[in-house]
Amino acid sequence: MPESFHPALHEPTADEGHRSVPVPRTGSQLRKFLAFAGPGFLVAVGYMDPGNWATDIAGGARYGYTLLSVVLISSLMAIVLQALSARLGIVTGQDLAQACRAHFGRRTGHVLWVLAEIAIIATDLAEVIGSAVALQLLFGLPLLVGVVITVLDVFVVLWLNHKGVRGVEAVVASLVALIGLCFAIELFLSRPEWSGVLAGFVPSPEIIRTPGMLLIAIGILGATVMPHNLYLHSSIVQTRAFERTSDGKREAIRFATLDSSLALGGSLFINAAILILSASTFHRAGLFEVAEIQDAHRLLAPLLGTGLSSTLFAIALLASGQNSTLTGTMAGQIVMDGFLKLRMRPVIRRLITRGLAVIPAMLVIALVGENSVTDLLVLSQVILSMQLSFAVFPLVAFTSDRRKMGEFVSPGWLKALAWAIAIVIAGLNAYLLIQLLSGAG
Repeated sequence: MPESFHPALHEPTADEGHRSVPVPRTGSQLRKFLAFAGPGFLVAVGYMDPGNWATDIAGGARYGYTLLSVVLISSLMAIVLQALSARLGIVTGQDLAQACRAHFGRRTGHVLWVLAEIAIIATDLAEVIGSAVALQLLFGLPLLVGVVITVLDVFVVLWLNHKGVRGVEAVVASLVALIGLCFAIELFLSRPEWSGVLAGFVPSPEIIRTPGMLLIAIGILGATVMPHNLYLHSSIVQTRAFERTSDGKREAIRFATLDSSLALGGSLFINAAILILSASTFHRAGLFEVAEIQDAHRLLAPLLGTGLSSTLFAIALLASGQNSTLTGTMAGQIVMDGFLKLRMRPVIRRLITRGLAVIPAMLVIALVGENSVTDLLVLSQVILSMQLSFAVFPLVAFTSDRRKMGEFVSPGWLKALAWAIAIVIAGLNAYLLIQLLSGAG
Protein backbone atom coordinates (compact mmCIF):
# COMPACT_ATOMS: atom_id res chain seq x y z
CA MET A 1 0.00 0.00 0.00
CA PRO A 2 1.34 3.48 -0.85
CA GLU A 3 2.18 5.73 2.04
CA SER A 4 -0.17 8.68 2.35
CA PHE A 5 -1.84 10.61 5.17
CA HIS A 6 -1.04 9.93 8.83
CA PRO A 7 -3.36 12.11 10.92
CA ALA A 8 -1.63 11.29 14.19
CA LEU A 9 1.72 12.61 13.03
CA HIS A 10 0.91 15.98 11.51
CA GLU A 11 -1.05 19.12 12.11
CA PRO A 12 -3.87 19.14 9.53
CA THR A 13 -3.28 21.26 6.44
CA ALA A 14 -5.33 22.05 3.36
CA ASP A 15 -3.77 19.25 1.36
CA GLU A 16 -4.23 16.70 4.14
CA GLY A 17 -7.97 16.50 3.86
CA HIS A 18 -7.82 13.12 2.13
CA ARG A 19 -11.30 11.58 1.97
CA SER A 20 -12.67 14.55 3.94
CA VAL A 21 -15.29 15.56 1.36
CA PRO A 22 -18.23 13.10 1.34
CA VAL A 23 -19.48 11.73 -1.96
CA PRO A 24 -23.11 10.57 -2.05
CA ARG A 25 -23.53 6.90 -2.89
CA THR A 26 -27.01 7.51 -4.31
CA GLY A 27 -28.84 10.37 -5.95
CA SER A 28 -28.57 12.18 -9.25
CA GLN A 29 -25.44 12.43 -11.36
CA LEU A 30 -25.50 16.20 -10.83
CA ARG A 31 -25.42 15.76 -7.06
CA LYS A 32 -22.44 13.43 -7.34
CA PHE A 33 -20.63 15.77 -9.73
CA LEU A 34 -21.08 18.71 -7.34
CA ALA A 35 -19.37 16.63 -4.65
CA PHE A 36 -16.35 16.25 -6.94
CA ALA A 37 -16.40 19.85 -8.22
CA GLY A 38 -13.75 22.14 -6.78
CA PRO A 39 -10.24 20.76 -7.38
CA GLY A 40 -10.51 21.89 -11.01
CA PHE A 41 -10.68 25.53 -9.90
CA LEU A 42 -7.56 25.11 -7.75
CA VAL A 43 -5.79 23.79 -10.84
CA ALA A 44 -7.23 26.35 -13.26
CA VAL A 45 -5.75 29.36 -11.44
CA GLY A 46 -2.28 28.26 -12.53
CA TYR A 47 -3.34 28.81 -16.14
CA MET A 48 -4.38 32.41 -15.63
CA ASP A 49 -1.65 33.68 -13.32
CA PRO A 50 0.17 36.99 -13.96
CA GLY A 51 2.97 35.16 -15.76
CA ASN A 52 0.67 34.54 -18.74
CA TRP A 53 -0.65 38.08 -19.06
CA ALA A 54 2.30 39.75 -20.75
CA THR A 55 2.47 37.06 -23.45
CA ASP A 56 -1.25 37.30 -24.19
CA ILE A 57 -1.09 41.11 -24.27
CA ALA A 58 1.92 41.12 -26.61
CA GLY A 59 0.36 38.50 -28.90
CA GLY A 60 -2.89 40.41 -29.25
CA ALA A 61 -1.29 43.82 -29.72
CA ARG A 62 1.18 42.65 -32.35
CA TYR A 63 -0.80 40.05 -34.30
CA GLY A 64 -4.46 40.70 -33.57
CA TYR A 65 -6.62 37.62 -33.14
CA THR A 66 -4.31 35.21 -34.98
CA LEU A 67 -2.79 33.57 -31.90
CA LEU A 68 -6.14 32.64 -30.37
CA SER A 69 -5.66 29.22 -31.95
CA VAL A 70 -2.49 28.79 -29.87
CA VAL A 71 -4.39 29.70 -26.69
CA LEU A 72 -6.99 27.07 -27.61
CA ILE A 73 -4.43 24.34 -28.39
CA SER A 74 -2.46 24.99 -25.22
CA SER A 75 -5.65 24.77 -23.15
CA LEU A 76 -6.58 21.45 -24.76
CA MET A 77 -3.12 20.12 -23.97
CA ALA A 78 -3.54 21.22 -20.36
CA ILE A 79 -6.92 19.48 -20.13
CA VAL A 80 -5.31 16.18 -21.18
CA LEU A 81 -2.41 16.44 -18.73
CA GLN A 82 -4.61 17.44 -15.80
CA ALA A 83 -6.96 14.55 -16.56
CA LEU A 84 -3.94 12.22 -16.37
CA SER A 85 -2.90 13.79 -13.08
CA ALA A 86 -6.35 13.16 -11.59
CA ARG A 87 -6.35 9.61 -12.93
CA LEU A 88 -2.99 8.88 -11.26
CA GLY A 89 -4.12 10.15 -7.86
CA ILE A 90 -7.49 8.39 -7.91
CA VAL A 91 -6.21 5.00 -9.07
CA THR A 92 -2.94 4.68 -7.12
CA GLY A 93 -3.76 6.71 -4.01
CA GLN A 94 -0.45 8.49 -4.54
CA ASP A 95 0.18 12.01 -5.74
CA LEU A 96 2.76 12.56 -8.48
CA ALA A 97 5.51 13.40 -5.99
CA GLN A 98 4.92 10.21 -3.99
CA ALA A 99 4.78 8.16 -7.19
CA CYS A 100 8.09 9.64 -8.37
CA ARG A 101 9.82 8.86 -5.08
CA ALA A 102 8.46 5.31 -5.03
CA HIS A 103 9.48 4.67 -8.64
CA PHE A 104 12.82 6.47 -8.95
CA GLY A 105 14.13 6.13 -5.39
CA ARG A 106 15.24 8.65 -2.79
CA ARG A 107 18.21 10.23 -4.59
CA THR A 108 16.40 10.91 -7.85
CA GLY A 109 13.40 11.94 -5.80
CA HIS A 110 15.51 14.60 -4.09
CA VAL A 111 16.65 15.96 -7.45
CA LEU A 112 13.07 16.10 -8.71
CA TRP A 113 12.07 17.80 -5.45
CA VAL A 114 14.65 20.54 -5.97
CA LEU A 115 13.40 21.09 -9.52
CA ALA A 116 9.79 21.21 -8.33
CA GLU A 117 10.71 23.72 -5.62
CA ILE A 118 12.45 25.93 -8.18
CA ALA A 119 9.30 25.85 -10.31
CA ILE A 120 7.13 26.79 -7.31
CA ILE A 121 9.44 29.69 -6.42
CA ALA A 122 9.35 30.86 -10.05
CA THR A 123 5.55 30.71 -9.97
CA ASP A 124 5.56 32.67 -6.72
CA LEU A 125 7.85 35.25 -8.30
CA ALA A 126 5.24 35.88 -10.99
CA GLU A 127 2.55 36.16 -8.32
CA VAL A 128 4.63 38.65 -6.32
CA ILE A 129 5.22 40.82 -9.37
CA GLY A 130 1.62 40.59 -10.57
CA SER A 131 0.19 41.49 -7.18
CA ALA A 132 2.68 44.35 -6.71
CA VAL A 133 1.87 45.76 -10.15
CA ALA A 134 -1.86 45.50 -9.40
CA LEU A 135 -1.41 47.38 -6.10
CA GLN A 136 0.55 50.06 -7.95
CA LEU A 137 -2.14 50.41 -10.61
CA LEU A 138 -4.99 50.52 -8.09
CA PHE A 139 -3.47 52.59 -5.29
CA GLY A 140 -0.36 54.22 -6.75
CA LEU A 141 2.01 52.32 -4.44
CA PRO A 142 5.67 52.01 -5.47
CA LEU A 143 6.44 48.52 -6.72
CA LEU A 144 8.95 47.94 -3.94
CA VAL A 145 6.27 48.67 -1.33
CA GLY A 146 3.83 46.40 -3.17
CA VAL A 147 6.34 43.55 -3.14
CA VAL A 148 6.76 43.90 0.64
CA ILE A 149 2.98 43.94 1.14
CA THR A 150 2.65 40.62 -0.68
CA VAL A 151 4.36 38.96 2.30
CA LEU A 152 1.21 39.67 4.30
CA ASP A 153 -0.71 37.08 2.31
CA VAL A 154 0.66 34.56 4.79
CA PHE A 155 -2.18 35.62 7.08
CA VAL A 156 -4.67 34.76 4.35
CA VAL A 157 -3.14 31.29 4.13
CA LEU A 158 -3.29 30.97 7.92
CA TRP A 159 -7.00 31.89 7.94
CA LEU A 160 -7.87 29.54 5.09
CA ASN A 161 -5.97 26.71 6.75
CA HIS A 162 -8.81 26.45 9.25
CA LYS A 163 -11.54 26.50 6.60
CA GLY A 164 -10.74 23.09 5.17
CA VAL A 165 -10.55 22.00 1.55
CA ARG A 166 -14.04 23.19 0.68
CA GLY A 167 -13.30 26.63 2.13
CA VAL A 168 -10.21 27.05 -0.02
CA GLU A 169 -12.09 25.83 -3.10
CA ALA A 170 -14.91 28.33 -2.45
CA VAL A 171 -12.50 31.27 -2.14
CA VAL A 172 -10.58 30.28 -5.26
CA ALA A 173 -13.76 29.73 -7.29
CA SER A 174 -15.04 33.16 -6.19
CA LEU A 175 -11.84 34.86 -7.31
CA VAL A 176 -11.93 33.01 -10.65
CA ALA A 177 -15.51 34.19 -11.11
CA LEU A 178 -14.41 37.77 -10.31
CA ILE A 179 -11.64 37.61 -12.91
CA GLY A 180 -14.07 36.19 -15.46
CA LEU A 181 -16.62 38.91 -14.74
CA CYS A 182 -14.00 41.65 -15.11
CA PHE A 183 -12.95 40.39 -18.52
CA ALA A 184 -16.52 39.79 -19.67
CA ILE A 185 -17.16 43.50 -19.05
CA GLU A 186 -13.84 44.39 -20.72
CA LEU A 187 -14.88 42.47 -23.84
CA PHE A 188 -18.21 44.28 -23.90
CA LEU A 189 -16.44 47.64 -23.65
CA SER A 190 -13.81 46.82 -26.28
CA ARG A 191 -16.35 45.63 -28.89
CA PRO A 192 -14.13 43.12 -30.69
CA GLU A 193 -14.74 42.03 -34.26
CA TRP A 194 -16.37 38.67 -33.54
CA SER A 195 -15.86 37.30 -37.02
CA GLY A 196 -12.14 37.94 -36.59
CA VAL A 197 -12.23 36.31 -33.15
CA LEU A 198 -13.81 33.14 -34.57
CA ALA A 199 -11.28 33.07 -37.41
CA GLY A 200 -8.48 33.44 -34.87
CA PHE A 201 -9.36 30.10 -33.27
CA VAL A 202 -8.51 28.36 -36.56
CA PRO A 203 -4.76 27.55 -36.76
CA SER A 204 -2.98 29.54 -39.45
CA PRO A 205 0.21 28.57 -41.37
CA GLU A 206 1.24 32.19 -40.88
CA ILE A 207 2.15 31.34 -37.27
CA ILE A 208 4.91 28.99 -38.44
CA ARG A 209 6.14 31.26 -41.25
CA THR A 210 6.48 34.43 -39.13
CA PRO A 211 9.44 34.17 -36.69
CA GLY A 212 8.15 36.80 -34.27
CA MET A 213 4.70 35.25 -34.17
CA LEU A 214 6.16 31.78 -33.71
CA LEU A 215 8.22 32.94 -30.73
CA ILE A 216 5.17 34.40 -28.97
CA ALA A 217 3.17 31.29 -29.84
CA ILE A 218 5.82 29.10 -28.25
CA GLY A 219 5.76 31.37 -25.22
CA ILE A 220 2.02 30.86 -24.87
CA LEU A 221 2.28 27.10 -25.33
CA GLY A 222 5.38 26.57 -23.26
CA ALA A 223 4.28 28.57 -20.23
CA THR A 224 0.69 27.36 -20.11
CA VAL A 225 1.07 24.08 -18.20
CA MET A 226 2.45 24.72 -14.73
CA PRO A 227 4.57 21.90 -13.21
CA HIS A 228 3.19 22.39 -9.69
CA ASN A 229 -0.37 21.92 -10.99
CA LEU A 230 0.36 18.31 -11.90
CA TYR A 231 1.53 17.56 -8.36
CA LEU A 232 -1.36 19.52 -6.86
CA HIS A 233 -4.15 17.90 -8.85
CA SER A 234 -2.99 14.34 -8.23
CA SER A 235 -3.25 15.04 -4.49
CA ILE A 236 -6.40 17.13 -4.11
CA VAL A 237 -8.58 14.68 -6.04
CA GLN A 238 -8.00 12.33 -3.12
CA THR A 239 -9.92 14.64 -0.80
CA ARG A 240 -13.12 13.06 -2.14
CA ALA A 241 -14.39 10.05 -0.19
CA PHE A 242 -15.30 7.97 -3.22
CA GLU A 243 -15.55 4.18 -3.04
CA ARG A 244 -12.20 2.48 -3.60
CA THR A 245 -13.78 -0.11 -5.87
CA SER A 246 -13.37 -0.35 -9.64
CA ASP A 247 -16.75 1.28 -10.18
CA GLY A 248 -16.04 3.95 -7.59
CA LYS A 249 -12.67 4.82 -9.14
CA ARG A 250 -14.16 4.85 -12.63
CA GLU A 251 -16.86 7.27 -11.51
CA ALA A 252 -14.30 9.42 -9.68
CA ILE A 253 -12.11 9.63 -12.79
CA ARG A 254 -15.10 10.67 -14.89
CA PHE A 255 -16.27 13.41 -12.54
CA ALA A 256 -12.76 14.68 -11.72
CA THR A 257 -11.96 14.93 -15.44
CA LEU A 258 -15.22 16.80 -16.06
CA ASP A 259 -14.47 19.14 -13.14
CA SER A 260 -10.98 20.05 -14.34
CA SER A 261 -12.06 20.30 -17.99
CA LEU A 262 -14.83 22.77 -17.18
CA ALA A 263 -12.56 24.81 -14.93
CA LEU A 264 -9.83 24.90 -17.57
CA GLY A 265 -12.49 26.01 -20.03
CA GLY A 266 -12.87 29.03 -17.76
CA SER A 267 -9.14 29.70 -17.86
CA LEU A 268 -9.30 29.40 -21.66
CA PHE A 269 -11.95 32.13 -21.67
CA ILE A 270 -9.82 34.40 -19.49
CA ASN A 271 -6.60 33.92 -21.47
CA ALA A 272 -8.46 34.35 -24.74
CA ALA A 273 -10.21 37.43 -23.32
CA ILE A 274 -6.85 39.05 -22.47
CA LEU A 275 -5.62 38.46 -26.01
CA ILE A 276 -8.92 39.60 -27.58
CA LEU A 277 -8.94 42.74 -25.42
CA SER A 278 -5.38 43.52 -26.49
CA ALA A 279 -6.17 42.89 -30.17
CA SER A 280 -9.42 44.85 -30.25
CA THR A 281 -7.91 47.78 -28.34
CA PHE A 282 -4.20 48.09 -29.08
CA HIS A 283 -3.82 46.28 -32.42
CA ARG A 284 -6.85 48.08 -33.82
CA ALA A 285 -5.32 51.42 -32.78
CA GLY A 286 -1.98 50.57 -34.39
CA LEU A 287 -0.20 50.17 -31.04
CA PHE A 288 1.60 46.99 -32.00
CA GLU A 289 4.42 47.16 -29.46
CA VAL A 290 2.34 47.11 -26.26
CA ALA A 291 3.68 44.28 -24.11
CA GLU A 292 4.00 45.71 -20.60
CA ILE A 293 1.12 45.17 -18.18
CA GLN A 294 1.47 48.75 -16.95
CA ASP A 295 1.27 50.12 -20.50
CA ALA A 296 -1.83 48.08 -21.20
CA HIS A 297 -3.49 49.44 -18.06
CA ARG A 298 -2.52 53.03 -18.89
CA LEU A 299 -3.81 52.86 -22.47
CA LEU A 300 -7.11 51.07 -21.85
CA ALA A 301 -8.98 54.05 -20.40
CA PRO A 302 -8.23 56.57 -23.19
CA LEU A 303 -8.75 54.01 -25.94
CA LEU A 304 -12.04 52.65 -24.59
CA GLY A 305 -13.28 55.98 -23.26
CA THR A 306 -13.85 54.90 -19.65
CA GLY A 307 -11.68 54.56 -16.56
CA LEU A 308 -13.69 51.48 -15.60
CA SER A 309 -11.73 49.38 -18.09
CA SER A 310 -8.39 50.15 -16.42
CA THR A 311 -9.82 49.55 -12.94
CA LEU A 312 -11.30 46.19 -13.89
CA PHE A 313 -8.00 45.20 -15.49
CA ALA A 314 -6.10 45.93 -12.26
CA ILE A 315 -8.68 44.19 -10.06
CA ALA A 316 -8.48 41.07 -12.22
CA LEU A 317 -4.67 41.15 -12.03
CA LEU A 318 -4.74 41.40 -8.22
CA ALA A 319 -7.26 38.55 -7.95
CA SER A 320 -5.11 36.47 -10.28
CA GLY A 321 -2.00 36.95 -8.18
CA GLN A 322 -3.74 36.21 -4.89
CA ASN A 323 -5.48 33.15 -6.28
CA SER A 324 -2.23 31.62 -7.42
CA THR A 325 -0.77 32.29 -3.98
CA LEU A 326 -3.22 29.90 -2.34
CA THR A 327 -2.63 26.99 -4.68
CA GLY A 328 1.13 27.53 -4.74
CA THR A 329 1.27 27.04 -0.98
CA MET A 330 -0.70 23.80 -1.21
CA ALA A 331 1.47 22.51 -4.04
CA GLY A 332 4.62 23.32 -2.10
CA GLN A 333 3.49 21.27 0.86
CA ILE A 334 2.52 18.36 -1.40
CA VAL A 335 5.90 18.16 -3.16
CA MET A 336 7.82 18.49 0.09
CA ASP A 337 5.85 15.74 1.79
CA GLY A 338 5.78 13.53 -1.30
CA PHE A 339 9.47 13.69 -2.14
CA LEU A 340 10.99 14.10 1.33
CA LYS A 341 8.25 12.78 3.64
CA LEU A 342 8.71 16.08 5.44
CA ARG A 343 5.86 18.33 6.53
CA MET A 344 5.91 21.79 8.06
CA ARG A 345 3.20 24.19 9.13
CA PRO A 346 1.64 25.97 6.11
CA VAL A 347 2.50 29.41 7.50
CA ILE A 348 6.20 28.55 7.81
CA ARG A 349 6.16 26.94 4.39
CA ARG A 350 4.50 30.07 2.97
CA LEU A 351 7.02 32.44 4.57
CA ILE A 352 9.98 30.48 3.18
CA THR A 353 8.58 30.27 -0.37
CA ARG A 354 7.43 33.88 -0.42
CA GLY A 355 10.75 35.05 1.00
CA LEU A 356 12.66 33.27 -1.76
CA ALA A 357 10.46 35.05 -4.32
CA VAL A 358 10.36 38.48 -2.65
CA ILE A 359 14.11 38.87 -2.12
CA PRO A 360 15.15 38.67 -5.81
CA ALA A 361 12.18 40.83 -6.82
CA MET A 362 13.17 43.53 -4.31
CA LEU A 363 16.83 43.40 -5.33
CA VAL A 364 16.09 43.71 -9.06
CA ILE A 365 13.57 46.53 -8.59
CA ALA A 366 15.91 48.40 -6.23
CA LEU A 367 18.99 48.00 -8.43
CA VAL A 368 17.54 48.12 -11.95
CA GLY A 369 14.26 49.95 -11.47
CA GLU A 370 10.55 49.33 -11.89
CA ASN A 371 10.87 48.88 -15.64
CA SER A 372 12.53 45.52 -14.99
CA VAL A 373 9.37 43.74 -13.83
CA THR A 374 8.46 42.42 -17.27
CA ASP A 375 11.93 40.90 -17.57
CA LEU A 376 11.33 39.20 -14.23
CA LEU A 377 8.02 37.82 -15.47
CA VAL A 378 9.73 36.46 -18.58
CA LEU A 379 12.45 34.92 -16.41
CA SER A 380 9.87 33.20 -14.23
CA GLN A 381 8.23 31.67 -17.31
CA VAL A 382 11.57 30.48 -18.69
CA ILE A 383 12.37 28.78 -15.38
CA LEU A 384 8.94 27.11 -15.38
CA SER A 385 9.46 25.94 -18.95
CA MET A 386 12.77 24.35 -18.03
CA GLN A 387 11.20 22.40 -15.14
CA LEU A 388 7.99 21.30 -16.86
CA SER A 389 9.20 18.15 -18.59
CA PHE A 390 10.49 16.75 -15.29
CA ALA A 391 6.86 16.54 -14.17
CA VAL A 392 5.15 15.80 -17.49
CA PHE A 393 7.27 12.81 -18.58
CA PRO A 394 6.92 10.87 -15.29
CA LEU A 395 3.17 11.58 -15.27
CA VAL A 396 2.67 10.25 -18.79
CA ALA A 397 4.92 7.25 -18.10
CA PHE A 398 3.13 6.29 -14.87
CA THR A 399 -0.38 6.55 -16.35
CA SER A 400 0.77 4.47 -19.34
CA ASP A 401 2.12 1.69 -17.10
CA ARG A 402 -0.33 -1.17 -16.54
CA ARG A 403 1.66 -2.37 -13.52
CA LYS A 404 0.80 0.88 -11.73
CA MET A 405 -2.63 1.59 -13.15
CA GLY A 406 -4.08 -1.87 -13.74
CA GLU A 407 -7.37 -1.74 -15.62
CA PHE A 408 -7.23 2.08 -15.52
CA VAL A 409 -4.07 2.34 -17.62
CA SER A 410 -4.40 4.95 -20.35
CA PRO A 411 -5.89 3.48 -23.53
CA GLY A 412 -3.73 3.42 -26.65
CA TRP A 413 -5.12 6.62 -28.14
CA LEU A 414 -4.59 8.52 -24.87
CA LYS A 415 -1.03 7.20 -24.51
CA ALA A 416 -0.19 8.36 -28.03
CA LEU A 417 -1.77 11.76 -27.45
CA ALA A 418 -0.11 12.23 -24.06
CA TRP A 419 3.37 11.30 -25.32
CA ALA A 420 2.91 13.60 -28.32
CA ILE A 421 1.96 16.47 -25.99
CA ALA A 422 4.95 15.76 -23.72
CA ILE A 423 7.37 15.74 -26.66
CA VAL A 424 5.87 18.88 -28.20
CA ILE A 425 6.06 20.75 -24.89
CA ALA A 426 9.67 19.68 -24.34
CA GLY A 427 10.65 20.64 -27.88
CA LEU A 428 8.92 24.00 -27.81
CA ASN A 429 10.33 24.88 -24.41
CA ALA A 430 13.84 23.96 -25.58
CA TYR A 431 13.38 26.12 -28.68
CA LEU A 432 12.05 29.02 -26.60
CA LEU A 433 14.97 28.78 -24.22
CA ILE A 434 17.48 28.76 -27.08
CA GLN A 435 15.82 31.80 -28.66
CA LEU A 436 15.78 33.73 -25.41
CA LEU A 437 19.41 32.89 -24.64
CA SER A 438 20.40 33.88 -28.19
CA GLY A 439 18.53 37.14 -27.79
CA ALA A 440 20.15 37.75 -24.45
CA GLY A 441 23.53 37.22 -26.01
